[in-house]
Amino acid sequence: MRKRAKEIERTNEVLVLISYGTEDMEAVIIIDILRRAGILVRVAGENEIITCAYGIKIIPDVLFDDLIEEEFFDAIIIPGGSEGVESLASNPHIEKLLQIQSQRGGIIAAICAAPTMIAQFNLAKRGSRITSHFSVEEQFAKYTYVHENVVIDKNIITSRGAGTAFEFALALVELLVNADMKHKIETDIMLPPKLHSPSIEVE
Repeated sequence: MRKRAKEIERTNEVLVLISYGTEDMEAVIIIDILRRAGILVRVAGENEIITCAYGIKIIPDVLFDDLIEEEFFDAIIIPGGSEGVESLASNPHIEKLLQIQSQRGGIIAAICAAPTMIAQFNLAKRGSRITSHFSVEEQFAKYTYVHENVVIDKNIITSRGAGTAFEFALALVELLVNADMKHKIETDIMLPPKLHSPSIEVE
């Protein structure tokens, strides 16, 4: 992992974007772990009930149409799932929300196929370190592609897939809260030691 950027304006609230076909494990693990850390998690979707890729149904807290593009979040987080990512990427409202978050230097975190949205919307500078699910690796030619479970480059955090979702979510806990909270959650959920990730260096 690369050193994170210095902290900016904080709200203690994050936004998780889900859509029909979002990867079930990634969405649920991210939401659960961040809420265990005491972070306010607002889940947004295009419908009142979102059916994920493997049939899990999630009731969003807010609909996309009701999101205010200029509202600031500590992080906007995008789970993967190819169909869900394609739907999110085709939504101009979501693109505008992410562009504004990027301009402010707010965290944008994406896992699995979702980092393709970072490339599509030019949310990271050319040469930035990035990772994703192996199936979409070829879409990151202008970036420095890294085969690591979680990659942090300034305000962009990316991860590889459902199998790295705990590490991804816990990295976000460390960034948004602190290392003590991350370690507490690892202990509380009895995360196997081999899945623990190293602490993030702070500039």
